[in-house]
Amino acid sequence: MEATATALRRLSLLSSHFPTHFSSPQVGFNCSSSSSTNGEQNQENGCVFCLIVRGQAPALKVYEDDVCLCILDANPLCFGHSLVIPKSHFPSLKETPPSVVAAMCSKVPLISSAVMKATGSDSFNLLVNNGAAAGQVIYHTHIHIIPRKASDCLWTSESLSRCPLNSDEALKLADGIRENLSFSNDFEDSKGQGSSLIVN
Repeated sequence: MEATATALRRLSLLSSHFPTHFSSPQVGFNCSSSSSTNGEQNQENGCVFCLIVRGQAPALKVYEDDVCLCILDANPLCFGHSLVIPKSHFPSLKETPPSVVAAMCSKVPLISSAVMKATGSDSFNLLVNNGAAAGQVIYHTHIHIIPRKASDCLWTSESLSRCPLNSDEALKLADGIRENLSFSNDFEDSKGQGSSLIVN
């Protein structure tokens, strides 16, 4: 019963990304459906962003190139909320090649500037929901560009007080993060980019 409730919640959240006039019955939105023998191929076939990339689902495109495109979120957090998505299917940021992430991020200054001008905003949030606990409901990497205005009260966390890190805890945390950094073969194409590990 709990699994059904979770699935319905995710479907509801997923549906919030669609224009209200989109109700094509032949399109499946379940990216984890097992109706195909090739799971990865099925994910791409059922993924709403893949459908948009292929022109099989409606979207308002504001930018497009060979690697990525930017669309307006159909149910935005605020006016101008946009999504930058890669044209190839990658279910999470971890599984997205660094070259694709770089291509997506390199367009953020251009697109965010245009979004801010079009909406009369002077600020924006850049957000990636990576994993279910972080709120990811469409398992195709995407970056949210969310234009902001003063006192729009969009995030309740903005009203929460913050506490400084305890210095001993901070040192242990920094050590733990550095120990868990791994540069595997997955990141071969990022070699020679001038990255370095800084240890104080």
